[in-house]
Amino acid sequence: MRIECRICPHHCKIEEGQVGLCKARMNRNAEIISENYGKLTSVALDPIEKKPLYHFHPGSKILSIGSYGCNMNCPFCQNCDISMVGSQEIEVEEVTPSEMVLEARRLRSRGNIGIAYTYNEPLIGFEFVRDCAKAAKAEGLINVVVTNGYVCEEPLKELLPYIDAFNIDLKCFTEDFYHKLGGDLATVKQTIRLAAAHTHVEVTTLIIPGENDSDEEMMELSGWLSSLRPDIPLHISRFFPRWKMQDKEATSVQQVYHLADIARINLNYVHEGNCF
Repeated sequence: MRIECRICPHHCKIEEGQVGLCKARMNRNAEIISENYGKLTSVALDPIEKKPLYHFHPGSKILSIGSYGCNMNCPFCQNCDISMVGSQEIEVEEVTPSEMVLEARRLRSRGNIGIAYTYNEPLIGFEFVRDCAKAAKAEGLINVVVTNGYVCEEPLKELLPYIDAFNIDLKCFTEDFYHKLGGDLATVKQTIRLAAAHTHVEVTTLIIPGENDSDEEMMELSGWLSSLRPDIPLHISRFFPRWKMQDKEATSVQQVYHLADIARINLNYVHEGNCF
């Protein structure tokens, strides 16, 4: 029997024993489960600025964890080695939420403030993020989510009380380009809107030459963010050839700085990324 997944707007209808588009959510015994629950591919104690979060506990560190899979298919994916694979294609370490919280507490002596759910798309593993975040919150730890924002409102609203900060990718400001990536602009805008109303939010846009690098698009994007709050930080990052876009040139540093200047017309805090 096919069961519909309700985590993201793809609403995959998944056959028994099969996984959805994200390669991480499965129909098992007529129930949609997170097949990547507690299966980690990446663990690191990172500076908070690497998320990137520049206006949230600056100078601190955060235990960053990731699994595998993604619900979008960006040809320029910078983490394709974990985001574009399933469970049979990569080694994992299985952990429980309580084990993650114990490790996060142990790392307090090294400046750790909590747990960041990042690297691949964390919200396709919604249940693990929720369970970890609840347990971490109960121990006074910070929770950070780094996401593409392509998630349904119901799971997002369930998670919001436990998350202290988000960095959300706003990949472009046109529906046409979003559809090429397997997402949609309206959903991501609503994710940013809801998250910004409840907690700290910073936004990242990766600049792809010839795709989302026009002055007009940056003016529209930054103007919309400013309409929510002009103090939402925007990170404008430089693209490097990766995944299925290895034939495209890296974004010029000059263009990143130029677009950042445009964004500053509307926003109080704009940061250039990957330029050094």
